[in-house]
Amino acid sequence: MRFRALGKTGLQVSVISLGTHQFSGEWAKAFAKEEVVQILDRACALDVNFIDTAECYGDHAVESMIGESIKGRRSDWIIATKFGHCYPAPSQKVEAWSPAQVQRQLEDSLKALQTEYIDIYQFHSGSNEAFDNDELWTMLNNQVRAGKIRFLGISLAGGLIAKNDFEQIRSAPKVNASVVQVVYNRLHREVESDILPYCESQGLGVLARIPLAKGFLGGAYRPGAVFPSNDNRSSYSTQFNDEQLRRVEEIKKTELPPGQNMAQWALAWCLKHPAVSSVIVGCKSLEQLEANTEAAELTAA
Repeated sequence: MRFRALGKTGLQVSVISLGTHQFSGEWAKAFAKEEVVQILDRACALDVNFIDTAECYGDHAVESMIGESIKGRRSDWIIATKFGHCYPAPSQKVEAWSPAQVQRQLEDSLKALQTEYIDIYQFHSGSNEAFDNDELWTMLNNQVRAGKIRFLGISLAGGLIAKNDFEQIRSAPKVNASVVQVVYNRLHREVESDILPYCESQGLGVLARIPLAKGFLGGAYRPGAVFPSNDNRSSYSTQFNDEQLRRVEEIKKTELPPGQNMAQWALAWCLKHPAVSSVIVGCKSLEQLEANTEAAELTAA
């Protein structure tokens, strides 16, 4: 494993981080707690030290699995989670941005993760209206002073098609946010024009999410692939999916070195940008986890 500084936080993070959205069961596989424990144990053995999760991955359910998995080994991990959503009823996720709502989410995340502090607490893909709330950021900075949060972050909105919002990044110094999470991969490079250069100039730590473009850059699918109904990709149009897969086929022909694993190449490609500290990538098995971590060897330290 290789490690990089996460902006000016002083944290040294593994260049391959463990994403955990898949543990919620929204990616065509349900996970038992025992499987999550195995994956986190193996990740730790492979020197992965950064976990990214969220309050809304099953109403703190994934956080709870993580908390059980790392019990007694909290110091081995840098944990990032997010805020901005709550569940007034089962399976009913709603946005929740008031200071009181977010403070409740923070306490629930601390309880679920079985920890006294969260390393990076991230504004989770909210609107500018939700972001521009001085009372919210005052409360959060008070929690930093209280020791419940080490650093604040901004996880930018934006899926496979939408561009990220630059206005929130410009406000990072004002709200004392040190870390930015963006969508960045070989198929979706919008952040290269403004956001990544700005983060680099300001010393903001950058986490790249969706580095495999929802699995399209994994190399396992060809145009015409049909995804099962419990796979998020089934919600995209056939035209969009085929367009992505045709682009991947062209990349294979023109950019992928002979004999190199496509997914590993795609992860290392993101890490070539000097602003990027780590890529957040999920896995569905120990084999995928091990293959992902091998991508670190394709990067410069």
